[in-house]
Amino acid sequence: MNRIASNLHYLAQVCGYVGIYYSSSTLATAMRNLVPGFTFILAVLFRMEQLDWRSSSSLAKSLGTIVSIAGALIAILYKGAAILKVLSPANLSQQPLSSQDFNWILGGLFLAADCVMASSFTIIQATVLKKYPAELIFVFFYCFFVAILSGVTCLIMERDIGAWSLEPKLRLLSVLYSGIFGSVVHVGVTAWCLRQTGPVFVSMFKPIGIVISVVIGVVFLGEAFYLGSLIGATAIVIGFYSVLWGKSKDIEARSLESSGNQTPLLKENITQDI
Repeated sequence: MNRIASNLHYLAQVCGYVGIYYSSSTLATAMRNLVPGFTFILAVLFRMEQLDWRSSSSLAKSLGTIVSIAGALIAILYKGAAILKVLSPANLSQQPLSSQDFNWILGGLFLAADCVMASSFTIIQATVLKKYPAELIFVFFYCFFVAILSGVTCLIMERDIGAWSLEPKLRLLSVLYSGIFGSVVHVGVTAWCLRQTGPVFVSMFKPIGIVISVVIGVVFLGEAFYLGSLIGATAIVIGFYSVLWGKSKDIEARSLESSGNQTPLLKENITQDI
């Protein structure tokens, strides 16, 4: 199971980077909000999540998943007019419009595949940790196997030794930033916040990444922010919060059920003491 999880994580990273290359960082950030919806679908298929159409929480999760997927399709298939745009060599490309649209769709499909694999990885991770509750060992092994798979792939796909150079300094900074902030700091801060506040509070900040990526992409990378991305991202965020609300209701119902089951035992003990 650990090897399967490592393979999925590796494929998710590859699809994610390829998707960003063909589309934009803004679309990639928006598409990541699809992970809760895809995770819900897989959890239902593997009977890890119960689906009751009479329950408001199940309806919210189901409709939220549909809205999120619809928003992703809008963002992929409909580019629309540029809302925010900074003139740069990237914007002044002589590439034909049809080719740009094809690259945008191709990048969106890779990003969607990234979300599906990330959701599958979450399901497998939950299954493994349920049987073997050793988070650090699990994380160590899947990072170890992902590093090996990535290294072998790079050696096969890139035969030019010069491509491995960390010059100019921007490459070195990108690698250091990805390793330190993208992995260590991100995982560490998220784990700390999960312990302190729970998953609902942490998930509330997920859509902020869209705003940050838009600002950085437009100002520093010269990317354009398109109408299709705005509409799609809005639908994805609405669906994301719908799934999140349904999940929080399930957790609340389980806690009330467990406390209700304990009440008779408490009353019985008190009666016996009296």
